[in-house]
Amino acid sequence: MSGMKIHAPFAGIVRYHVAPGQQVAAGDTLATVEAIKLEASVPAPGPGTVGEVFRADFSDVLGGDELLELGQ
Repeated sequence: MSGMKIHAPFAGIVRYHVAPGQQVAAGDTLATVEAIKLEASVPAPGPGTVGEVFRADFSDVLGGDELLELGQ
C-alpha cells in the first residue's frame, strides 16, 4: 500500500489504537505517544485504511519516527 506516512510528534512510547486493514475517519486517534507526564494523540489527517505499522506497540520512538502508513 502506498500512502501517507504518519510520524511521532516527539520522543516517547507509542501505543496504537488501530490495526492494519482498519478503516479510519478524519480525526480518529491512530496512536498515542507518551513521555513522562506528556501525552499526545496522533489523529488521522483524513479518511483511509491503516496500512503497515512500522513500530511495535509500546516501543520507544523518537520525534519524527514513522509510526504507520495511511492509505486510501
